[in-house]
Amino acid sequence: MTRTPAQQLAQVAHSVARTGLPHAFRQEMAGRLLDLIGNSLAAVPTDAAAAVSAMTTSWGGAPQATAIGTTKRLPAPAAALVNGTLAHSMDFDDTHLPSVLHPSASVVPAALAVAEAVSASGTALLDAAMVGIEVTCRLGLAGYEPGSSNSIFFDRGLHATSICGTVGAAVAAGMLYGLDEEQLTSVIGIACSMGSGIIEANRTGGTVKRTHCGWAAHAGVVAAELAQHGLTGPATALEGRFGFLTAFCGDQADAAQLTDGLGTRWEARRLFIKPYPCNHFTHAGIDASLRLRAAGVVPDEVRALTLGVPAPVVHTIGEPHSAKIRPQSGYHGAFSGPFTIAAALLGGGGLGVGHADFTDASVRSESRLALAAKVRVVADERCTSIFPHQFPAVLTAEMRNGAKQVERVDVNRGGPENPLTPEELTTKFRLNAEQTLGATQAEHIAGLVKALPSASDPTALTEALRCDSLPS
Repeated sequence: MTRTPAQQLAQVAHSVARTGLPHAFRQEMAGRLLDLIGNSLAAVPTDAAAAVSAMTTSWGGAPQATAIGTTKRLPAPAAALVNGTLAHSMDFDDTHLPSVLHPSASVVPAALAVAEAVSASGTALLDAAMVGIEVTCRLGLAGYEPGSSNSIFFDRGLHATSICGTVGAAVAAGMLYGLDEEQLTSVIGIACSMGSGIIEANRTGGTVKRTHCGWAAHAGVVAAELAQHGLTGPATALEGRFGFLTAFCGDQADAAQLTDGLGTRWEARRLFIKPYPCNHFTHAGIDASLRLRAAGVVPDEVRALTLGVPAPVVHTIGEPHSAKIRPQSGYHGAFSGPFTIAAALLGGGGLGVGHADFTDASVRSESRLALAAKVRVVADERCTSIFPHQFPAVLTAEMRNGAKQVERVDVNRGGPENPLTPEELTTKFRLNAEQTLGATQAEHIAGLVKALPSASDPTALTEALRCDSLPS
C-alpha cells in the first residue's frame, strides 16, 4: 500500500529520533537555536510578550518548562506560547526561501519546552528541531506557486509561517515525547486542524501577528500530547480531499514537494539568518548601501537614490511613497526601503543596522528623513527574475557632481550562499541578549548553546534563560 505524505514524514521523524542526525546538522541547528534565543531575549520588553506572559502565568499548572524572561516554569504548551511569541516579535527570525516563511520561530520553542519537560538530551533537542523545521519548510514549498513566484498562503491572506509551523512544531514535540511512527502520523493529522493566522495586521496594524508563532508552538505541543494520550488524526490530513493543502491552498498546491527527496534533500539546511532587525526585503538594499558607504559615498553629496527590487516587493517596502519616506514609528521604519537605505548610509549599529535604528526616536531623525526622501523604490527586471529564491536589490546613487555609482546585490547576506560566520552569528546573539541579560550571562548562554551538539543535558541552558524581566 502506498504510504501517504504524513506517513512518510512520520517515518523520517521516527527514524531520526532513533538514530540521530549527523554532527554537522546538529552544529547548524545549534546556530539556529542561538539566533532564536537572542531574538527572543531582545523581544522581552515588547507589549505582546508582557500580555502573553501575564496570561499564561494566570493559567497556572505544572512547572515543566522555562518561559524566557520569567523566573517561573510553566506547563510545556504555555512555555511554548510565551517563547514562540518572543521568537517572532522582533521580525528578526530566520527565513526559508522560496516559501517565504520563518520556520524556527514556531518549531524551536515547542522543541525547547518539551525537551525540558521530558529531560531530553541536547542532541535529541537539536534533532527534533531540525526535523520539525524540515516539515514546516516542505509544507511551505507545497504552497508555493512557481508561475507567479508567490506563496499561495500569502495570496489568500494566510500566514504560512504559523499555519505550517504548527505541524512542524507538533512533529518536533512528538519526537521528544517518544511517539512511535503511527502516533507521529496522528500528530500531523491532529496539528493540521490547529494551524491558523491571517496577515491583515501587516496591512492595517495590531500586534496580534507577534503571537502567531507562539500559538503555533503551543498548538504543536498540544497536538503531540493529545496523540500521546490516544487521540488520532487522519493519515491523509495533508493531501486529502478535505486536507491541509486543499483547505489552505485550493487546487494550486503541489503535494509532491512534501516528499520529493525526503531524507536526502534537507530544506532545513537552507535557511536565511537575518543580519538586520527589519523586513527581509530591505536587506539587500542595506548591503548595497553599506558597500556604497565603504566605497566613500558621502550622503551630503548624494542628489538621488534609486532602489531597484523585485516587482512583488515594491508595495511592501516602497509604497505608499509618502509613508515610506516618513515612517510613523520605529516598527514602520523596519518595513521601509527608503528609511533603511538612509540608516545604513549614515551609519547604523549592529552588523550594519541594528535595533537602535528602529526606535520611534530614530525615525524622527531629520538627517535620516532628508536622505530617505531622496530614495525612489522601483521594480528591477533582473531582481524580479531572481525572486523569491533570493531577495535581491540594486542601488544607484546619483551624485551632485553628475557621477553615478551602482551596487547590485543578488545574494542575501546570511543565506546558504553567503552565510554569517560563527563570529557574526555570535555578535548578533550578543547584541540581542545583552539588552536583557547583560554581557556576562549572554556569553555564558552562548557557550551552553554551542556545546549542545555533544551535550547530554540542556538543563543548564534552560536555567540560564530564566530572569525576572517579564511579569511572573
